Amino acid sequence: MKKLYMLCAVLTCLTLTSCVDIIERYNFKANGTCEVIYDFDMSKAVSILHNLLSDSVMATPQFAIAKDTVMNLYNALPDSTQNKMTANEVKLAQSSNLAINMNLRQDLMKVSIKHQAATPADLEYYLQQMSKLANYGSQEKRKGMSMDFTAQQLIAGQECYSYQVTSSKFCRIIDKEKFNNFLKKTGSAFAAAKALLIETPYKVVLNFAKPVKKIDNKRATLSADRKQVIIQTNMDELIKNPTLMNLQIDFE
Repeated sequence: MKKLYMLCAVLTCLTLTSCVDIIERYNFKANGTCEVIYDFDMSKAVSILHNLLSDSVMATPQFAIAKDTVMNLYNALPDSTQNKMTANEVKLAQSSNLAINMNLRQDLMKVSIKHQAATPADLEYYLQQMSKLANYGSQEKRKGMSMDFTAQQLIAGQECYSYQVTSSKFCRIIDKEKFNNFLKKTGSAFAAAKALLIETPYKVVLNFAKPVKKIDNKRATLSADRKQVIIQTNMDELIKNPTLMNLQIDFE
């Protein structure tokens, strides 16, 4: 499983220079729980990668791997990463699942990270801490690879946001200083993608058990029953205006 994770991480980092479809989902339940899902579809990027690699590389056993599996996020991490984690971080990782659906020869590469938050406070803690787990991943050295892009970038800069979550409100505000630091690490990759006319779509979907009373975001789309909020943009737009994903929602 850990070998699968390492291969997945390597391919993910390579393909980030090309194209990743990012969908961030929140499913709020009537009992106060919330399911958080980060979906990353790198299939288009794998297709582009095929055109960049030689036939001999594509013929190696690594590119013959096909997997459709779900594993505990903690168990998927290397031992060296696990040894650095605090007790709370271990608990957080153990309560999250990593799903991988990949068939490289068929240009299929999808990764999902899912967490079930028991309370609004649990959700707020998860959102604030998830990027720290990604930071651990960015410190790992992959043999024979230059890892300019890391799991931290896969979480789409979540560390740039501050969150406030209650039983009737969901609020997140971007920290522009942190976002600028994020761009220093990733800006060249997004600029290269833009030069190739390749977009990195980014969508946030929030599903509520009860109707939404108020939304503070002009880009947000509210469903007819007022129970679903969608914000859609791409990383190019977000770089130009990082406040696009600022969000305050009051619900019943």
